[in-house]
Amino acid sequence: MEAEYSPSAHITAATPLPPAIQLWAYYLHDQGKSPYTVKAFTGDLMLLAGYLPADRTIGEVTTRDLNNFLNWLQHGRGVPCSAKSLARRITSIKAFFRWLQESGRITVDPAEKVVQQSVISPLPQVLTAEEIEAVLEKAQAYRTAKKPDARPYTLVRLLLTTGIKKGEALAIHLNHVDLEAPDGPILFVRYNQPRNRYKERKIELTPDWIESYQEYLEQYQPKDTIFPWSPRRLEYLLEDLGKEAGLDKHLSFDMCRWSCAVTDWQAGMEPDRLRQKLGISKIQWREVSMKLRQLAGPHPSAAEVEEARPAGS
Repeated sequence: MEAEYSPSAHITAATPLPPAIQLWAYYLHDQGKSPYTVKAFTGDLMLLAGYLPADRTIGEVTTRDLNNFLNWLQHGRGVPCSAKSLARRITSIKAFFRWLQESGRITVDPAEKVVQQSVISPLPQVLTAEEIEAVLEKAQAYRTAKKPDARPYTLVRLLLTTGIKKGEALAIHLNHVDLEAPDGPILFVRYNQPRNRYKERKIELTPDWIESYQEYLEQYQPKDTIFPWSPRRLEYLLEDLGKEAGLDKHLSFDMCRWSCAVTDWQAGMEPDRLRQKLGISKIQWREVSMKLRQLAGPHPSAAEVEEARPAGS
């Protein structure tokens, strides 16, 4: 009868893949990875375990095995494998075997020479300066209507000024807006989960937004979160606002975020300050900054001009 492996069993080079993958899943959980990440990564590795012979141990897996597996995913499995899925599976394989080697369970990392395939997503749509003005004018019209409504302006102006994501906007509580801060009014972007604390930040607020916000508080009197509606309800609000402003684009949270980033980039905001304002890591910034350069047009930003200027000039 074949022996069963438990997650606590001692893993060596002679251990088959499935129990080693199970132990890795426990390790990822302990590192604070989300359940979705753990499920995706371990699922990728279980595909590899199913592809290789059942008696193949972790110490016997070779670089050729891994390259053959990746080729099978793309051309022999009979199931579509997008570039994004392939890149993630390569990442999973590399992380797993690197962990095995660094923890002393194998002596050679067979995934080290597997070529990582990065995927650059398409350029997002952004608003032109004229389109931003049209959207804000339409939102302003709601504020001055016979029955004033400051909600459209308060929402869209906040998104275009701060560049926050949809989830961040929905999570803003009343005490996250500090109108009495020593250096001027600020928004605190906060996260409940410790693993996301690096995304927390403070963002300056503009006087015109504060005026609208105070009107909004009087009109709606939110008790906890500032925008106590479902994500879809607020998405519809942005969509309708875009249509009324005459846009042929689908106004969304993501479009506002990227439009804010492009505006700041063109205005010459220092790159690392912009990265921190957006709440993204240095690794994510590599792709984001590349896209911003393309979206900003052929002329360099003021930040790039400053970086290129000779010292002492």
